[in-house]
Amino acid sequence: MSEQKLQPLREKIDAIDAQLIDLLNQRARVAQEVGHVKAETNAPVFRPEREAQVLLKVAERNAGPLLGADLQAIFREVMSACRALEKRVTVAYLGPEGTFSEQAVFRQFGHAVLGSPCASIDQVFRDVEAGTADFGVAPIENSSEGVINRTLDLLLQTTLTISGEISIPIHHSLMTKSGKMDGVTRICAHPQALAQCDAWLKQNYPNIVRDAVSSNAQAAVMAKESDNVAAIAGDIAAQTYGLQIVAAHIQDDPHNRTRFAVIGRLQTLPSARDQTSIVLSVPNQAGAVYRLLAPLAQHGVSMTRFESRPARMGAWDYYFYVDIEGHAQDAKVAQALQELKANAAFYKLLGSYPASF
Repeated sequence: MSEQKLQPLREKIDAIDAQLIDLLNQRARVAQEVGHVKAETNAPVFRPEREAQVLLKVAERNAGPLLGADLQAIFREVMSACRALEKRVTVAYLGPEGTFSEQAVFRQFGHAVLGSPCASIDQVFRDVEAGTADFGVAPIENSSEGVINRTLDLLLQTTLTISGEISIPIHHSLMTKSGKMDGVTRICAHPQALAQCDAWLKQNYPNIVRDAVSSNAQAAVMAKESDNVAAIAGDIAAQTYGLQIVAAHIQDDPHNRTRFAVIGRLQTLPSARDQTSIVLSVPNQAGAVYRLLAPLAQHGVSMTRFESRPARMGAWDYYFYVDIEGHAQDAKVAQALQELKANAAFYKLLGSYPASF
């Protein structure tokens, strides 16, 4: 009886799928026409502001029952596949495969890209600067552990700009070859992952040695090669290296997230939901920082992040990394930035880009 009820519904789904396939290929053909126009003017293949606008419209037009985020994920992959018909973009990231950095690449660009895993954040920057990668993805801040200082230092030094940001939830899992902990004598992970799971590990496996390694993906490789090793990593690492999950979501902070910057040579245009990042320094004088930032309040520009780093050029000199709402081409933002630049001892615009979803 249930089969008789299911059959007409399955036929309806098959008919809808046929329509979807036809519509997707229609979209792809139009995307190819866009690619031809871009080629005539040497315009960039990847336009993050345009893709951000598409994703915003998807959420606005969605009437359910699909969740807006799920529908956006589908459209992100559609855009990725269509973009690849023009050119498959190469993206450098902190490797090896199976890291949260690789997950961030897929979150921003979709899966129709050429991922280029790098041994260090420095190499990510070098590869993009040298032109061997079109873009790079570098971790910039973790909600539990704070900023990634090396990324901030490299952003100060590089000629590259930020053209996007990605914020992803960090869900750590404990994994082994067998999915069990029998015979495991070491739990390996990146130092930050071990710190983020400290309370859970103390409660559940207080007597097993913890070893810090270069990355969670490296820990996954070690677990793949040894029955005595368990790894802490994301689910993407379990899939990549053929491991079984012992326990999922073992991070102490259920809201733990990491923010990544997309770096490249692309200057993005306004998307209607943007963020601008700058670096400033001021003379070591009382009230100097307050006076420097005053134009933001005067022009109604919201500051969303303020971080200081030692300048390492003298006693008690600092660079200030500031994120503000809006695009550098927005009238009020442009006015505020002009005044900031005039009053700062040092000023660098790191980029204006679509804010993460």
